[in-house]
Amino acid sequence: MDSIQDFNSITTRPTITIPLNTTTTIPSPSPSPSSSSSTTTTTTTTTSPSTLSRYENQKRRDWNTFGQYLRNHRPPLSLSRCSGAHVLEFLRYLDQFGKTKVHTQLCPFFGHPNPPAPCPCPLRQAWGSLDALIGRLRAAFEEHGGKPENNPFGARAVRLYLREVRDSQAKARGISYEKKKRKRPPQQQNPASLMPPQAAPPESITSASDHDQ
Repeated sequence: MDSIQDFNSITTRPTITIPLNTTTTIPSPSPSPSSSSSTTTTTTTTTSPSTLSRYENQKRRDWNTFGQYLRNHRPPLSLSRCSGAHVLEFLRYLDQFGKTKVHTQLCPFFGHPNPPAPCPCPLRQAWGSLDALIGRLRAAFEEHGGKPENNPFGARAVRLYLREVRDSQAKARGISYEKKKRKRPPQQQNPASLMPPQAAPPESITSASDHDQ
């Protein structure tokens, strides 16, 4: 955990832009001390622009947001001392920016997926958003030098909290978060097995033909 970079150095690191088709001149050593002229070698480096995926961009923004949260923490908190309890504080802090209506048990629309009228129930972060956020932060933690066994985003308390949020929101909103089972495609049967078995000739016909011979 001590080898993990501090958030201050991560967020304040300057961005270095390498232009395309840059030309670098590298002086070559002179063949002898008495030589008065030196030759130069010209190297042309071509770099292709790297395009980050939407997932990578979102993961970087989430990591910076969490780093800002740690710096604003009172007292300020370093990543090496961050635990699962601090991750839970971060998730509860995000609820104030949520846009998902979660009905309380006293609300007449508790358990209704499509309430017919507005209600004063609070807005929260949806379980799916929190679950995806923890997945991205868990991956970013290890990409920045953290060890999997010390990953605060994979702590048992965080998993239990996400499960509790999922179950409570499912009841309050009247929806199900259960994954749908994929239907197995019907197995193709061998055409030969679909043909009816050939009937054996009657014994009387077989015996009669033998008698005629």
